[in-house]
Amino acid sequence: MSEDKNKTAFIGGLLLGGSIGAIASLFLAPRTGKENRQILKKTAQALPDMAEDLSSTLRVNSNRLSASALHNWEDTLTRLKVAIAAGLEASEKEASEEKE
Repeated sequence: MSEDKNKTAFIGGLLLGGSIGAIASLFLAPRTGKENRQILKKTAQALPDMAEDLSSTLRVNSNRLSASALHNWEDTLTRLKVAIAAGLEASEKEASEEKE
């Protein structure tokens, strides 16, 4: 579960860092204003696709995380039921031994 969260955080950080790096390179590059505007326009046009990719990645990872949490909950519930049944059986056994 924690591993999926780390992967999602890594991917989000990678995309955010790449975007910040691209913007910083635009302002620090020795290009004319016109060239920078053209590059900025292309970058702005690519942002919706990047956002969609990030959204899809987050959706897939959240679904995977939910499935993992559900599976873990079911395992925990099963172990709890077994423990309760064993406790009841031991309690009944002890009560019957005390009566004898």
